[in-house]
Amino acid sequence: MAREQWDKIIIGIDPGTNVMGYALLGIRQKKPSLIVMGVLKLSRLDDHYMRLRRIYDRVEALIAEYLPDEMAIEAPFFGKNVQSMLKLGRAQGVAMAAALGRQVPIAEYEPRKIKLAITGNGGASKEQVAAMVQRELRLTPEQMPDLLDATDALAAALCHHYESLKPVKSNGHTSWAAFIAHNPDRVKKP
Repeated sequence: MAREQWDKIIIGIDPGTNVMGYALLGIRQKKPSLIVMGVLKLSRLDDHYMRLRRIYDRVEALIAEYLPDEMAIEAPFFGKNVQSMLKLGRAQGVAMAAALGRQVPIAEYEPRKIKLAITGNGGASKEQVAAMVQRELRLTPEQMPDLLDATDALAAALCHHYESLKPVKSNGHTSWAAFIAHNPDRVKKP
C-alpha cells in the first residue's frame, strides 16, 4: 500500500549495537498490518562509533522512505553489565535522534510492558512474542525473520498501537465530558 492508504504508520525499533531490529506497522481503520521488518547487522564493524553512525543512518533512511507518524522503541533493560547498558543506551539514543531530526514523536516501552501487551505475560520469551505477533498480524512462515530482533521491533510497534487505542486519561478522567464535569472552573464559557 502507498503511504496515503494508511491512517497511521508506526516504526518500531529494538535497539542494539550488534543487531538492531526494525519494523514498520501500517494502521488502517484501527487494523494493524506489517509493512516491512528486518535487522541491521552491526557486528562486522569493529568501531563502536561507526555502529552508532550506521544505526542513525538506517533509522533516518527508514523514516525518509516510509514517513512514519510515530516511533515505538524498546527501552534498555537494567542489567548487571554497566558497559553493555551504556552501549545499548547509546544505540537507543541515536535511533531516537534520527526520529527527532524528522519530527517523529517517540514512545518508549520497557521490554516487560511490550511482552505483556503482546502475550499477556511480561516474562514471555522472544520466541513467544514472535509467535503471538505472527498470529496477530497473520504473517506467513516466509514473512518471519531469522533473527528475533525484527519481531521484537514489530512487537514494540504493535504495543504502541494497542496503547493508542486505550482511552486517554487526564487526572483519572477518560473523556473531555468527564474532565469538564469535574473541572468546571477550568473551562472557559463562550
